[in-house]
Amino acid sequence: MKLISQKDYKKLLANGKRQRQAQEQGKNLDFRPVVRLFTPDAQATWLLTEIDPEAPLIAFGLCDLGMGYPELGYVSLEEISSVRGRLGLPVERDLYFLADKTLGAYRREAEKKGRITP
Repeated sequence: MKLISQKDYKKLLANGKRQRQAQEQGKNLDFRPVVRLFTPDAQATWLLTEIDPEAPLIAFGLCDLGMGYPELGYVSLEEISSVRGRLGLPVERDLYFLADKTLGAYRREAEKKGRITP
């Protein structure tokens, strides 16, 4: 399975362009996550909202490596693709994920619980 579908990639890239325009005006947009990636045999999760239009393999979102400290940041899609859990399984895309709140709301909840809860 592809890590990110073409449809989701286009949405992430569009969000990245909108964010760039907003930041040029001194604002930040709080998107709903477009995609949820996870390790089926570990506790890592990524909720991604956008892709940097100038670096198309760099995404932004809420990253949780399963150590109790989820944080917002930029992440390499190539690096995520290379991650393997304890049993050697690759990262998967949650085909049924549909964000019901903004990334900021997921972040606040994750900070309280010490992990991302979809």
